[in-house]
Amino acid sequence: MHAASGIKQIGLAILAAPLLIGAAAPARDTLILGAHNRERASIDLPAMHWDAALTVEAQKWADHMAATGQFEHYEEVSTDPDAQGENLWMGTKGAFGVETMVSHWIEEKKDFVPGVFPQNSRTGDMEDVGHYTQIVWRATGRVGCAIAEDGEDEFLVCRYAEGGNVIGERPF
Repeated sequence: MHAASGIKQIGLAILAAPLLIGAAAPARDTLILGAHNRERASIDLPAMHWDAALTVEAQKWADHMAATGQFEHYEEVSTDPDAQGENLWMGTKGAFGVETMVSHWIEEKKDFVPGVFPQNSRTGDMEDVGHYTQIVWRATGRVGCAIAEDGEDEFLVCRYAEGGNVIGERPF
């Protein structure tokens, strides 16, 4: 190989790097959406669709949690007719793939019992199934998720519209 052609190949690789790095987010989003929709399909619910606006909102909250180190739900006015649902996950930076992150929410299915929300948990504690019920909430049709990290942890935030976990309604 001539030195000039080697330099040309390196130059092309450097130019392509931002395109490859940028491709990671859409691939990640596809994996997250796929994990949600496989669970929904397993109980004959329609697939959700990815929503860019929800993703922007999720990114803002993920960035906030990473900046503050506070792992907490966004406080939204519950009477807002456009209120979003939200699932949160936090774990060691780089230790978990996004499908594993979502699978932790789906594992709550083991404690789920059919019925009117919030009476859907074998344990009697809605928090033991709330992530799962949001994923399978029949009226939820759109999801957008984002990840932020601090020095040690990653924060995954998924936002949902229509929001689920409505008291007095059945998840599906």
